[in-house]
Amino acid sequence: MDRRALGTTGWDVTEIGLGTWNIGSDWGEVSEEEGRAAVRAALDSGIDFLDTADVYGDGRSERLIAEVLADHDAEPVVATKAGRRLDPHTADRYTHENLERFVDRSLENLETDTLDLLQLHCPPTDAYYQPETFDALESLVEAGKIAHYGASVERVEEGLKAIEYPGVETIQIIVNPFRQRPTELFFREAERRDVGVIVRVPLASGLLTGNLDADTEFPEDDHRNYNRDGDAFDVGETFAGVPYDVGLEAVDELRPTVPEEWTMAQFTLRWILDHDAVSTVIPGSTSPDHIEQNVEAAGLRELTEDERDDVEAVYGEYVREHVHHRW
Repeated sequence: MDRRALGTTGWDVTEIGLGTWNIGSDWGEVSEEEGRAAVRAALDSGIDFLDTADVYGDGRSERLIAEVLADHDAEPVVATKAGRRLDPHTADRYTHENLERFVDRSLENLETDTLDLLQLHCPPTDAYYQPETFDALESLVEAGKIAHYGASVERVEEGLKAIEYPGVETIQIIVNPFRQRPTELFFREAERRDVGVIVRVPLASGLLTGNLDADTEFPEDDHRNYNRDGDAFDVGETFAGVPYDVGLEAVDELRPTVPEEWTMAQFTLRWILDHDAVSTVIPGSTSPDHIEQNVEAAGLRELTEDERDDVEAVYGEYVREHVHHRW
């Protein structure tokens, strides 16, 4: 795989990384062995960027990554997140004391002395207007507990505010053919400021794999079951905020555009990678075969102008009204 610069961190990372939310929690039952196998498959496929968080299975995802890395030759960049353990989850609690406490726990889970990259984990919008929160992150760098920091954001406006802080080197944000707004002003500003862009939820919680339909049943503990209306967390994290029935229609409309030899997931990942502002894309999967197919997307040709126009047309007709003004 080709590599791209991750902002000003000094790291070049593979265009396809691995998101590990699903090996931690909220995606139905996944055994620890399945989780370890997914991480191993990613590393064996050449992936050198892993994304996790301290709340994914209450640290389970971080611990599984550490277990695999202890027996593997690879030395990937491991990005984690902090903040969602706060209860109540309010901006004023994004303090140095709380962040350091979370960092110390992640250091233990990941069995390391310094976290490669710590990201604020979708904090309330007001947190981006608290310089003291970013001062706390800077002090954790000075203490040697984190090497770099950034933010995982829900909305474009939050990303634009976060990158005003000079220490913020990366932004993680949802981008895919059903969530296009970040490709406009935010991507331009990220490039201008040399900020690394990590794309999450690239396959819209499975919608853009083309493998879901109206009869698909999701386990009770799968967010695609219990968070469709945003009852547990931001609804934009589930199916990228697109109503499920609308998303299925949009996928069907998009199918004829996907080259016969490509999967829809590969087509989607290629669409994302065609944006130069993107540093890496982090689809999550517990299937080694799917992980390998995702990696192959990085080697595919760029989309043609007609293919891009088709994506834009589907977005405009089916999806835009549901998501564009919200995120």
